[in-house]
Amino acid sequence: MKAEDKQFKRTTVTSALPYANGPLHIGHLAGVYVPADIYVRFLRMKGEDVIFIGGSDEHGVPITIKARQQGVTPQQIVDKYHGIIKKSFEEFGISFDIYSRTSHKIHHETASEFFRKMYDAGQFIEKVTAQYYDEANDQFLADRYITGTCPVCGYEKAYGDQCEKCGSSLNATDLINPKSVLSGNVPVMKETKHWYLPLDQYEAWLQEWILKGHKEDWKTNVYGQCKSWIDQGLQPRAVTRDLDWGVQVPVEGADGKVLYVWFDAPIGYISATKELTPDWEKYWKDPETRLVHFIGKDNIVFHCIIFPAMLKGEGTYILPDNVPAFEFMNLENDKISTSRNWAVWLHEYLEEFPGKQDVLRFVLTSNAPETKDNDFTWKDFQTKNNSELVAIFGNFVNRTLVLTEKNFEGKVPPQGVLTDLDKAALEEMKQIPGRIAESLENFRFREALAGMMNLARLGNKYLTENEPWKVFAIDPGRVGTVLNISLQICAQLSVVAQPFLPFTAEKIRKMLDLPEYKWADATLLTWLSSGHQLNKAELLFEKIDDKAIEAQIQKLLNTRKDNADAGNPSVAAIDAPKLIPPMQEITYEDFSRLDIRAGTILEAEVVPKTDKLLKLKVDTGLDQRTIVSGIAQYFDPEKLIGQRVTILINLAPRTLRGIESQGMILTAENPDGTLYFIIPDQGVDDGASIK
Repeated sequence: MKAEDKQFKRTTVTSALPYANGPLHIGHLAGVYVPADIYVRFLRMKGEDVIFIGGSDEHGVPITIKARQQGVTPQQIVDKYHGIIKKSFEEFGISFDIYSRTSHKIHHETASEFFRKMYDAGQFIEKVTAQYYDEANDQFLADRYITGTCPVCGYEKAYGDQCEKCGSSLNATDLINPKSVLSGNVPVMKETKHWYLPLDQYEAWLQEWILKGHKEDWKTNVYGQCKSWIDQGLQPRAVTRDLDWGVQVPVEGADGKVLYVWFDAPIGYISATKELTPDWEKYWKDPETRLVHFIGKDNIVFHCIIFPAMLKGEGTYILPDNVPAFEFMNLENDKISTSRNWAVWLHEYLEEFPGKQDVLRFVLTSNAPETKDNDFTWKDFQTKNNSELVAIFGNFVNRTLVLTEKNFEGKVPPQGVLTDLDKAALEEMKQIPGRIAESLENFRFREALAGMMNLARLGNKYLTENEPWKVFAIDPGRVGTVLNISLQICAQLSVVAQPFLPFTAEKIRKMLDLPEYKWADATLLTWLSSGHQLNKAELLFEKIDDKAIEAQIQKLLNTRKDNADAGNPSVAAIDAPKLIPPMQEITYEDFSRLDIRAGTILEAEVVPKTDKLLKLKVDTGLDQRTIVSGIAQYFDPEKLIGQRVTILINLAPRTLRGIESQGMILTAENPDGTLYFIIPDQGVDDGASIK
């Protein structure tokens, strides 16, 4: 049965607990927290009973290693990074109902009770096995406490669980020439006792629950990874570790042992809910509650096989209804790596791009790694901001409000008599919220965001086609109708943009002097009545200049150099920009002969039987003319409608493929050959001279 066919009273949404041994980076945001926040905000707008649970994962070996390296206690490490992470989430606008931490007393108690109930019911098996042991430090070694040569690629600094150079998953005993991170000595093998969750005993149930029960509604990457694990045959997994940092194993004979972090961490969702509300059980034990986990692909097995087996074994909890796991976001064609400092850190972004939370939300969602790994580049970040948020979304809202201020003293004009063009715009407005909702309900966030942008494009195209700035003197009533409908589109944008761009949606509401609407209101076409007084227009977005982007690229180049000097692995390289040398000098008189104007693309299509040529119809402010441009490889013609551009209008006409081209669209070309439009600032009318 598909998710949309099920009926639930409420929804519990969890997001993977970030590890408190470092700050947040864009990989965390793109793969877990931005989509989870969009989904929760959408459910809240629908008026549903939903809680959004988050918290810091504060146990495990990497934290103890970092503490040892810095000569501090593990508690000091987690206190530091929990504070940074929590503050970053708050400033970025991730709307948790609670952001807790697994070092809290309530979590230790909850995890201990969970383990003890399963232990008392005989649901663990005890096994004595040989593990690596550091004699100098009198300590068993967890996987991350062991380094050696990778048997796959020969990298000499691989960890006991993974090689960061080739990405292979390893066992500590696979390493060649293993050494203890603690002493540098060769470890010995020594016997130790641990408790195991017998996953093999849950195999038949998991086959029925996942392979039959969720084949239709779970994402293919999630279902595929689960099927692969189950088909290979499940094995018992240790739930305890030899460590002194974590939740102590609550049974006799377990001194110096803690719950393994993969067993302890997901229970953190439950303990955080306990901390949030005394009614926590209805969110975890009522069959009419829907449980949804947002995670990255590296956590699929834990949340779809191991944690459900734990919940099933404990016996009183609901099981996850869906686990919309995302793939990985890479950075400039290289895997994001905390150890190599190869990341865009959220707290640094918030400092260096103040007030641009929604820009990063937009870019990460538009490029979300939903079905495959994707790549974040600073050039793409700049382009999406300047060409979409500024030139389409922001430009439409700003032009609409500025024209209303100019022509109607900032008051909503009457709608008047509607033309077929007006009726078509209103009909399209009715359809868009439903499409967005369907995409969000099925966890297709990129598609949903595109639906929101289609509304902004509709507004931009409608305003451009009707040219209210040209006809006010002869037909103010018609201008009133056009601006009335454009303002209704702005109001609808403030509603449908709220899950994706919450800061921007709030700005639009304030400018329009509107309350916060529910999703059910999104199909309204008359939010703003005639005579309603608007507030002063403000820019929603600002262009990001080359200097800001070059600074970010240089920071990465410096990191790359530091890694190379330290002998750390690199997968890809970023080349420093190589700019074209300056051309021969011209005189001022030469330049003054160029008539460059601001304009808007009205129509765009590929010239038949060509790969590179687009036929564009452009409003130059003086006329509408045809321009043939060799940019088809870089731009989708459907997305160019309403695009603001800069045009050289006094270029001698030239016939290309039988079409007379009457000008040139100006673009900027990067060293790698990518093209970007030179976009007039908001408020610059078509036909304005560029000097």
